[in-house]
Amino acid sequence: MTHIAFIGLGHMGLPMARNLLKAGFAVKAFDLQKNAVEQLAAEGAIAASSAEDAAQGASAVVSMLPASRHVEGLYLGENGLFSKLAPGTLVLECSTIAPDAARHVHAAARERGIELLDAPVSGGTGGAAAGTLTFMIGGAASTLEKARKLFEAMGKNIFHAGPEGAGQVAKVCNNQVLAVQMIATSEAMAMGVANGLDPAVLAEIMRQSSGGNWTLEKYNPWPGVMPHAPASNNYSGGFMAELMTKDLGLAQEAAQASGNSTPMGALALQLYRLLIKQGKGKQDFSVVQQLFVE
Repeated sequence: MTHIAFIGLGHMGLPMARNLLKAGFAVKAFDLQKNAVEQLAAEGAIAASSAEDAAQGASAVVSMLPASRHVEGLYLGENGLFSKLAPGTLVLECSTIAPDAARHVHAAARERGIELLDAPVSGGTGGAAAGTLTFMIGGAASTLEKARKLFEAMGKNIFHAGPEGAGQVAKVCNNQVLAVQMIATSEAMAMGVANGLDPAVLAEIMRQSSGGNWTLEKYNPWPGVMPHAPASNNYSGGFMAELMTKDLGLAQEAAQASGNSTPMGALALQLYRLLIKQGKGKQDFSVVQQLFVE
């Protein structure tokens, strides 16, 4: 592969594109925020003036966009990117979108002979920068093998979740668990501190005990416990609360479609919606800690 189009240079997309550059791929990138494109161009990428410009002559396209409507708007319709791509082009759609939307995009790609994988990620901005992301991939196993070197340049754990849309189902399941863990950890941290415990001591006790979880290991929501966590930087950076809210909404849609009961996920969604109403949507999702502190 000599030409990779990368579309969407946000908090996750920019470091992912950087890792493709580091791996020796030629990257032509586009984002609506010109400063992100200019930053990547200064590091060796080619700046594109549009998504179509980025994808012209590309052997693979990687996209990292906020929501289903952005992905469908990019690829579908008479002027969508699928109408511009050559048959056989690989498309790695790494956004987190609704499973049904992913299947819709898959169907449109298949009609034009384009090989698409829905491949949402986990690992946060730190994992994106370090090249240690987890990819949850839906689509044909043969297509995954064609794209494996691209995934390996950006991530460490590459899972074939199943057929079209399966990557998105895996992602919303994972993020529902993450949100519930974060809320439970925040509740416990607030309760312990209110009862006189040192937050760092409490966090370590729980981390080493049966309450241990990823949040306590990597992403404690109490300010000062982990110096590099968003909580210790006024909840800036990381994964925005509004994006977690979006993902929890997608999880509820998936649960409704399959008839599953997910009361913890439903409660998590309501708490994150409350954060949005409080104007905290742009802060890291660990800002949910503030709901439990007077």
